[in-house]
Amino acid sequence: MTEPVPPSVWTRPRPEPRRRAPGVDQYVAAALAVADAEGLAAVSMRRVAGDLGSGTASLYRYITNRDELVDLMVDAVQGEDPLPEPTEDWRAALGAVAHALRTTLLRHPWLAGELTGRPALGPNSLRRSESALRAAVALAPDITLASQALGAVHAYVLGSVAAQQALRRAEQRTGLSEEEWQRSVGPYIREVLAAGEHPMLARRVLEAEEPDPDDEFAFGLDCVLDGLAARLGPGGRTSDRA
Repeated sequence: MTEPVPPSVWTRPRPEPRRRAPGVDQYVAAALAVADAEGLAAVSMRRVAGDLGSGTASLYRYITNRDELVDLMVDAVQGEDPLPEPTEDWRAALGAVAHALRTTLLRHPWLAGELTGRPALGPNSLRRSESALRAAVALAPDITLASQALGAVHAYVLGSVAAQQALRRAEQRTGLSEEEWQRSVGPYIREVLAAGEHPMLARRVLEAEEPDPDDEFAFGLDCVLDGLAARLGPGGRTSDRA
């Protein structure tokens, strides 16, 4: 006999907070503060309750477990910024989706790992997903293709942000800024390049400019959107998919 499935946090009624006691929104805000400062691993029911001067039992009155707390955190950050204005310009619309997602991920470094599994189902997350799909449908009316196009945009944003956050973690781990690290490895790199075995790497180091992260993101996003236009736009190979 299968165990009964507990009701979703999104369907269960929320009890009213007792007088002067924290409610769900306060607990979620406290959890976000911990996650943003120390990472998601630092978030526990005991820690969040303690930061608000509340007993853990009081927190369990509103939120069943840590998984529910994380679901609430994800939905809260999805509602921080207004949705993009609707437009029939699919490229502008998908570009706005990408930039909004990047902004949220950079603001909350722990979030990316929570967006790569099962879809978030809170009200803010659903509104943001609906808005993003409308943008993709303006390019590809077929909902399957629209979903795949949106997935490609999301995958690019997640990868780009992951690379940027990895640089931040390296700076925190080593205590060296990017410029200081480059100076520290400079003698070794010059020795490697002088050997002449890596001519393309030499060109990259000696000739290539280092773009600003925002410019680099915009360039990659343009490449993704160009690819979607070629694949799904008028005359594209799959634009007439049945």
